[in-house]
Amino acid sequence: MSFPRKSAKPREPLNEQGLYDYAVKALGRTMRTEAELRRLMQSRVEPGERGQAVIAATLARLKEQRYLDDQAYAEAFTRLRQENEKLGQRTVRQKLAQKGIARSIADTAVDARYAATDEETLARQHLERKRIRKPENEKETARVMRRLVAAGFSTGVIYKILRQWNVPDESLAALDNLTDEPHED
Repeated sequence: MSFPRKSAKPREPLNEQGLYDYAVKALGRTMRTEAELRRLMQSRVEPGERGQAVIAATLARLKEQRYLDDQAYAEAFTRLRQENEKLGQRTVRQKLAQKGIARSIADTAVDARYAATDEETLARQHLERKRIRKPENEKETARVMRRLVAAGFSTGVIYKILRQWNVPDESLAALDNLTDEPHED
């Protein structure tokens, strides 16, 4: 049996103080980028220039009070992805871009965090964290390769690990079509 849904009353657009309070609560729940917060606030203001002005004023106030800082977000995000998820640089950069972080900010954060990191060691830690074992056949080798590429590791490091696992050259040769890494602009 289904009950009729109550029709949701359209929300009143928030004024600057109301939007600020809404944004602070949203930031209290989870750390967000400026782009994510802007998207979230978009539906809470009146459409048009006036709404955009309220969003801009709210964002400026949040930045001034240091509640919103894309650089700090990028640094924390990068640190957590490296330490906890054991992800490679390429994937971290892609995830930061998806979250609306400017490329220059993302590059600075990732370069600083990964400067002293041994990519091979990190890739091995990723494999261990995901409980990925030495491949026994060509299909498993391809699976390991795909997982490491998706995690953001370079093909050079991936091949080095596979060679140290004594994966047959025929299996490695079969992987050549998987190694077409996306070109960075």
